[in-house]
Amino acid sequence: MKRIAIPITRDNKIEHHFGHSKFYEIYTFSNANEIIDLKLVESNKGCSCQSNIINELVDEGVKMMLSGNIGEGAVNKLNDAGISVIRGCTGKSSDVILKYVEGEITDNGINCTRSHTRQKHKHMSKH
Repeated sequence: MKRIAIPITRDNKIEHHFGHSKFYEIYTFSNANEIIDLKLVESNKGCSCQSNIINELVDEGVKMMLSGNIGEGAVNKLNDAGISVIRGCTGKSSDVILKYVEGEITDNGINCTRSHTRQKHKHMSKH
């Protein structure tokens, strides 16, 4: 079995930036590559950047993350925890996971820059 996590918005779309995600879908696949379970996990402190979500994902047995934008630091932390990352995913999570199963999803190789992340957090803290 393998488990894949996807950071999502409240309307089940890929979260634009990993650090802002409050919710994660965790798909469990059989050895025949069929989805056998779907679990929703909520980040314990709101957004990923302030939570213990990586350890929670490890505890859930996650080995792969399909993500939208994500910074190099987060990618490194996930990789160090044994979780591979495919960056650049967009759209509904159900569509993305099916494209992944079909072999149509590849890593775009682009890390989000730190300045973009800081601007987003600064903007979000005003609300």
